[in-house]
Amino acid sequence: MTQYEHILTERRGDVLAITLNRPERLNAAPPAMFDEIGSAIGALDGVRAVLFLGAGRAFCSGADVASGALGADDPGEATYRALSEHYHPTLEAIAALPVPVVSGVRGAAAGIGCSLALAADFCIAAKDAYFLQAFVNIGLVPDGGASWMLPRLIGRARALEMMMLGERIHAERARDWGMVYEVAHEDVLDAEAWRLAKRLAAGPTVALGLMRRQMQDALGLSYADAMQREAENQRTARGSADSMEGGMAFLQKRKPEFKGQ
Repeated sequence: MTQYEHILTERRGDVLAITLNRPERLNAAPPAMFDEIGSAIGALDGVRAVLFLGAGRAFCSGADVASGALGADDPGEATYRALSEHYHPTLEAIAALPVPVVSGVRGAAAGIGCSLALAADFCIAAKDAYFLQAFVNIGLVPDGGASWMLPRLIGRARALEMMMLGERIHAERARDWGMVYEVAHEDVLDAEAWRLAKRLAAGPTVALGLMRRQMQDALGLSYADAMQREAENQRTARGSADSMEGGMAFLQKRKPEFKGQ
């Protein structure tokens, strides 16, 4: 597999794991890290689930601003270009993936790291994990799609609490709010995240990919248009080999063996 500077990639069966790999910086993300993520997910080549992890004691402490990676001459313009040309295109590419996405979070998931963690369909958090929108503490506004994502996940009031107060939301509270799927002990976080990713990778990939897009689309559609989109996607799913296998397995009273086709 391709060697990267800021991430590690690992393929186990049908699962591609992408590990943010700057543990000495709590995986603070320069623009190049998100470019590498975009490259890694650009050619799935049979991958049926993607897993995001962080090396060391944090998932991602946010964009790497301390190193000067976002520019100093005109910081506003440099930040705008970093977001619009690097961070945001990769997050959009993750949203458009035709396969399920899982994230395993320990320690900090802050700023753009929070957005990356919550871009997954399933986020598993270690007991020591926390989610943070700290922009207000340095006079900035949320980015990475947080202002779109958080109100839809946890509601307007809680999203504003995160954004305007800039306080840590720890794992148990995040689960109560509906931000994360599961809270796991730190020692088994990676194993639990891999387990879930493998389970999803063994599912009907065409249908799962359509579910991802259908959910995103429905948030901006009318009731009637959402049902029309469901009908269109059902037509596509019904024509897949996995749908035929699922029907046969149901009739034969056995567990289906989906191939991702």
